[in-house]
Amino acid sequence: MPNSNAEYTLIETPQALDAFYAAHRELSWMAFDTEFVGEKRYVTSLCLIQVFSEKGVFLIDPLRLKHLGPLLELCTSPTITKITHAGDNDYRLLNTLYGIVPRNVFDTQIAAAFLGYKHPVSFRKLVEGELNRHLKKGYAVADWESRPLDKKQIHYAIDDVKPLPALWKSLSRKLEAANRLHWAQEEFAQLETPRYYEKDPHNEAINSNLMRSLNEQEQVFLLRLFEWRRKIAEGRNHSREMVLPSKYISHIVRGIPSGPEALRHNRRIPDKIVDRFGQTFAELFSRVASDEERRLLGRIPSEEEEDPREEIIIDMLYQVIKYKCLEQGISVNIVAPRNAIKKIRAKEDDSMELLGSGWRKEFLGAHFLEWLTSATGLDMELQPDRIILLPSVESPERR
Repeated sequence: MPNSNAEYTLIETPQALDAFYAAHRELSWMAFDTEFVGEKRYVTSLCLIQVFSEKGVFLIDPLRLKHLGPLLELCTSPTITKITHAGDNDYRLLNTLYGIVPRNVFDTQIAAAFLGYKHPVSFRKLVEGELNRHLKKGYAVADWESRPLDKKQIHYAIDDVKPLPALWKSLSRKLEAANRLHWAQEEFAQLETPRYYEKDPHNEAINSNLMRSLNEQEQVFLLRLFEWRRKIAEGRNHSREMVLPSKYISHIVRGIPSGPEALRHNRRIPDKIVDRFGQTFAELFSRVASDEERRLLGRIPSEEEEDPREEIIIDMLYQVIKYKCLEQGISVNIVAPRNAIKKIRAKEDDSMELLGSGWRKEFLGAHFLEWLTSATGLDMELQPDRIILLPSVESPERR
């Protein structure tokens, strides 16, 4: 292959990529990582792909290659194990740019969560913990779009991929010994589903803290404002913050009912924003709401009055999960966020999907899950040497 030296092979032509594919299509595994730049743009720029296999280290330059088909075919091959660390970032980018969904993945960050490491664990800490090797960091935010890459960037990129096979072997061995490999594989499988990469373009607006404090017309305007900002950012390939900084949105929403001139008199909104977009904002505000927009408003989370007793129950149940995770050496962050318990308690649609099936059900146990969904209250009994939690007197479990 061209541009090869003792340490790595640089791939920047279609012919070299075809040769790389031919050398790898029959292998059983390959480790890979990516370097990218996402600042000040809507679509992240993929700048470098590092691959390590039994054939050596390869640096693939997507800025020089118009098509990455041979590499993408390897990523979607069911016969080649792809080893990554925090691979969801790499796969999301490949899915956004090329529409692919990976197959047969092993992610060391996910695997480590089942073996006592905090989730998410950094690559450096995992390499130190498993391989007793210390990595130098410092080029994670380097200018990966510049060419040629300097030696320090190249060494950083190689260090981000070469330890992966050793981590794969070490973590796999420990997972098998703990009978948890099938748990980790269940989590890996999430990265292999199209659903994992679906994006809701209205999620940002609907879940905005501002949304619940507005009347219907203002809510519709906020939906339109976020959508307008997204489309402008996408068209220009600029970040959304470059189009309209989020810090001005609440002031615009509060002021637009009185027209563009009201925005101009708001000292927190720069004049240049009003000059450029004031009439656009007014038009977005004045249009009658569509049926689809009203349907979207129905997805806004309700702002219910907090029930102190229910909040205590949720906290207690979460602490039980944390204690069980501590005992078993599993990161609570991969088992269940506190918000998941709240959704289950509220009996939201599909709320039991996370904890009520698969490895989580196996880990937590059917008895705990039944308690999680049915307990309506807890009594706390303080004894000299212990604290005992019991279903409340009114609860069916005590009758």
